[in-house]
Amino acid sequence: QLVESGGGLVQAGGSLRLSCAASGLTFSNYGMGWFRQAPGKEREFVAGISWSGGRTNYANSVKGRFTIFRDNNKNTVYLQMNSLKPEDAAVYYCAAQISGLGLSSGYNYWGQGTQVTVSS
Repeated sequence: QLVESGGGLVQAGGSLRLSCAASGLTFSNYGMGWFRQAPGKEREFVAGISWSGGRTNYANSVKGRFTIFRDNNKNTVYLQMNSLKPEDAAVYYCAAQISGLGLSSGYNYWGQGTQVTVSS
């Protein structure tokens, strides 16, 4: 089970930190990712992190603003979002990837999502 939290309303230029708590799986074996879906748009990859945390990758649209990191002792992955823009508004989902690599596709388990709203 993956449970996201930390979403909310923030002004443009502000920051939010999303959390995703995992249970029922050996968290430290899984790559983890964050995706988002805005109304009327397809779900898109935002960021991924490998099982150890040693490798990360980001969508071009968030590079330099968002940071993904994980705490394997707490079975939690985070997404620190800075310099938020109105176009970042979406439902954000975390996902777990059996391969452990944290790639941009090929995820096996999904959370229910948390809403992020950015006011201009």
